[in-house]
Amino acid sequence: MVNSLNISDKDFAKKFNAFLRLRETNDKDVSVTVENIIEDVRTKGDAAIIAYTEKFDRLKITAGKMKITPAEISKARKSCDKEVIRALEHAAERIRNYHQKQLPKDVQYKDSDGITLGWRWNAIDAVGLYVPGGTAAYPSSVLMNAIPAQVAGVKRLAMVVPMPDGNINPAVLAAADIAGITEIYPIGGAQAIAALAYGTKKIAAVDKIVGPGNIYVAEAKRQVFGQVGIDMIAGPSEILVVADNKNKPEWIAADLLSQAEHDKLAQAILITDDEIFAKRVENAVEQLLKKLKRKTIAKAAWKNYGAIIIVRELGNAFELINRIAPEHLELAVEKPEELMKNIRHAGAIFLGRHTPEAIGDYIAGPSHVLPTSHTARFSSGLSVFDFIKRTSIMGCNEKSILAIGEDAALLAETEGLTAHQLSIKLRL
Repeated sequence: MVNSLNISDKDFAKKFNAFLRLRETNDKDVSVTVENIIEDVRTKGDAAIIAYTEKFDRLKITAGKMKITPAEISKARKSCDKEVIRALEHAAERIRNYHQKQLPKDVQYKDSDGITLGWRWNAIDAVGLYVPGGTAAYPSSVLMNAIPAQVAGVKRLAMVVPMPDGNINPAVLAAADIAGITEIYPIGGAQAIAALAYGTKKIAAVDKIVGPGNIYVAEAKRQVFGQVGIDMIAGPSEILVVADNKNKPEWIAADLLSQAEHDKLAQAILITDDEIFAKRVENAVEQLLKKLKRKTIAKAAWKNYGAIIIVRELGNAFELINRIAPEHLELAVEKPEELMKNIRHAGAIFLGRHTPEAIGDYIAGPSHVLPTSHTARFSSGLSVFDFIKRTSIMGCNEKSILAIGEDAALLAETEGLTAHQLSIKLRL
């Protein structure tokens, strides 16, 4: 039976706090395993990559054939249904249009003291893109990671994707082709992250690594951070649906299961003010579970980590929403914009009854790479801003340094930094 909480219960606060910690893990074994893999790749390079790929993915590769060829990419694209290609191209166009609007402008000006100030933006040179290829392959992830980087101006995109037993969903390579990615390696796991971070003879290092993966990939990204940048430490997917009783229960049930089917650790939450409607949704979930290809995964996620929370009034649900800080937030209510005004923490918000989360996974426009595990409290979804960096600009002339130099020298003296003080004083 799914977790059930009612805000009217005396012990609600205690139950709610426990629910928030439900998916917390501290897997030291994973950390040690990943650390050893990273060290192997650092010291042994391509030999380690080849060995781990054969061990974990049962795929034999050689140093001479580490990269997927253009002919293989073209063959994969041609093998895809034409309607799938059309849908991928449609999604790519929408994703590109959305992210082009995010591009910031350089600024430079002179202040009242005559000092030139401003900032300029530059793209990261090289980005590594991790694409899952194990229990589920996601061509949409290729577009959602690659296109914001391209719009930002990243010149080199290196994609890694595991190919267990040599198999890959051809739509993944087709998506890469649509996105213009030509550098693709059939490797995955922590070893792929290490290769991107430290480089080997056959795989040049990158400056930042983005893209979702399993627990080993997430831990590897954590460990290489500092050597390279990363987008985030992504955990299992999650969805929070706020719904009134005017919704169709089957719609809401399908929305909840859309994330539950990702992973046994995924989380789906319903907040509603109607207990009868809540029960109808719960019943609809049970019926829909029988129809899913991934029903075993979805059922485990729903039973172990899902929840139905009953509140007195949906208008006050924002307090719970901000505590949960969900990756995906659906506001399936009469006036979603009104409720949204008080929401500070959410990876992405889906407004109204006709905006299922799944539309954002594929084609709406924003990247579907979003902060999980309550991290929307302090981070954002992937965007153009993840692939550019800001450089500050300042410039004094002989006159303007006189306006601020004495105070700067005084502050340097106060901090006991004599060379700082001198470098300013000598110019006054």
